[in-house]
Amino acid sequence: MPDLKVKLTAPNGTEYTQPTGLFISNEWVPSSDGGTITSIDPTTEEVITSVSAATESDIDAAVRAAHRAFKSEWRSFEGTARGALLYELAALVDAHASTLAAIETWDNGKPYTVALTEDLVEVSAVLRYYAGWADKISGKVIDTTSAKLTYTLRQPLGVCAQIIPWNYPLAMAAWKLGPALAAGNTVVLKAAEQTPLSILYLAELVKKAGFPPGVVNVVNGYGRVAGAALVQHPLVAKVAFTGSTATGKEIMKMAAGGLKNITLETGGKSPCLIFADADLDQAVKWAHVGIMSNMGQVCCATSRIYVHEDLYERFLEGFAARVKEVSVIGSPWEEGTFQGPQVTKRQQERVLGYIEAGLSEGARLVTGGKEAAGQGKGFFVAPTVFADVREDMQVVKEEVFGPVVTVSSFKDEDEVLARANDTMYGLGAAVFTADIARAHRIAASLESGTVWVNSSNDGDFRVPFGGVKMSGIGRELGEAGLDGYTSTKAVMVNLGTRL
Repeated sequence: MPDLKVKLTAPNGTEYTQPTGLFISNEWVPSSDGGTITSIDPTTEEVITSVSAATESDIDAAVRAAHRAFKSEWRSFEGTARGALLYELAALVDAHASTLAAIETWDNGKPYTVALTEDLVEVSAVLRYYAGWADKISGKVIDTTSAKLTYTLRQPLGVCAQIIPWNYPLAMAAWKLGPALAAGNTVVLKAAEQTPLSILYLAELVKKAGFPPGVVNVVNGYGRVAGAALVQHPLVAKVAFTGSTATGKEIMKMAAGGLKNITLETGGKSPCLIFADADLDQAVKWAHVGIMSNMGQVCCATSRIYVHEDLYERFLEGFAARVKEVSVIGSPWEEGTFQGPQVTKRQQERVLGYIEAGLSEGARLVTGGKEAAGQGKGFFVAPTVFADVREDMQVVKEEVFGPVVTVSSFKDEDEVLARANDTMYGLGAAVFTADIARAHRIAASLESGTVWVNSSNDGDFRVPFGGVKMSGIGRELGEAGLDGYTSTKAVMVNLGTRL
C-alpha cells in the first residue's frame, strides 16, 4: 500500500499532513489504476503535490460504501445524534481553520485573509446551521375525514452525489454536506480536479468527528471519468452540482437516465442597476465587491453594470478610482492583497480572451485589459472595466468568470429592466435606489434567484440561494436547502371503517 499522506509546508510556513488518496469508508485508498492529478500553485505555477484520480471502479466502491452505510448503521442515528456529529465537525473546522485556509490559498490562489476570515467562518456556520435542523425535519398531520388518520414523513433520499466547484471548495462542500447529512443521507463528494487538497483535509476531520464509515466519502477525479460515473451510478439517488452551465447540462442529461433528484447551481451574468437617486459612494463600493471579489470567480458576480445617464460619468470615474485603489494585485499570502491569481493557466487565458474580444468589438477600456504586470509568474489578470458597451458584445452576453465588468448607461426603468433580463442566465441581480417603491417593483421584475437592494453579492447561510433559467434548478442554504435532500411520504391510516 503506497503512502497516501505527505508532509507539506505552505508558503506561509504552515506545516501539515496532506492526504492524497481517495477517502472511502473512512480509509485512504489509492486509485485502482494508480492514476493521479497534479495540483499546481496558481501563484508560482509550481507543483504542490499529486493526488489519486478515481476510476469508474473506484467510484463504484465509494457509492457502494455510501449505500451500505445508508442501509445499515446510519439509519440508527436519530436526528439529534446526526446534529451532534455536525456540531463536532464544525468545531474541528474552527480548530483547523488556519491550516484549511492555508491549503485553500495555496491550491486556489485566493487571499489567505479572505480564506481565513470569510470562507472558513462560513464553512463552520453552515455546518452548525444544519446541525440545528437535524432533529427538526418533520412531516405533518393532514385533516381529511374522521375515519382516516393521514400524515406525512420527510425521509432521506439515500446516496447523494455532490460535485464541488473550484472557486469556493470548502464553502461549497459545506453547502452540500450540511443539509444532506442533517436529513440522514450518505454522500460521495467529488472535489474539483483543479483544487482537490482542502477537501481531502476536510475528510480527515469528518473521520475525527465520529461519522461512521461510508457516510461521507471523498473522491478526486476528472469530470469526464469520475464525475460521469458518479452521476450515472444506479445506486445514486440525488445529484447536486455547482459549476458551469455547459457542464450542468451534461450532468442533467446523464442523471435523467435514472430519473435522479437533481440540484444545479450553474452560471450567471448578473446585472447591477444603479438609478439616479442612488447613494453614489455606496453604489461604487458594492459594485466593486460584486464583481472583483474572489478574482471575479463568482457565479453570481454582478458583471453587467447599468447606470442612469444622469449618474453615468460620475459613477465611472468613482468606480475606476475604486478599482485602482482597492484591487491590489499580489501574492495571496500578503495581508494587503485584494486580488490573487486566477485558479489555473487555462482560466487566465480564458479571461484574457474575453478582454481581447471586448477590445476588438469596440468597448471603451477604462482600466486594466492585460495580465497584471510586475507579478512575474502566476496566473494574474488585471481588474478590467469596459464602458460604452453594446448588448450584442461577447463580453456583455457571456459569463467571463474573472475580474472583468461592463458598464453602460440607461434612460428609464422599462429600458433597463428589459436589458437586465435579456440574458439566458438568472442567478443574481442588484438594484441601487433611494426609492423604496421602485426597489420592490424592480426586485419583483428582475428574472433572478436573488435580488440585492443597495448591496451586491451579500449572502447569508440562512437565506436560500439558486437560479432561474440557465442558472440552475433548486435551492441551497436556508430551510429550502433541505428540500432537495428529503422525499415526502404520505401515510393514510384507516381507523376502522369497512367497505
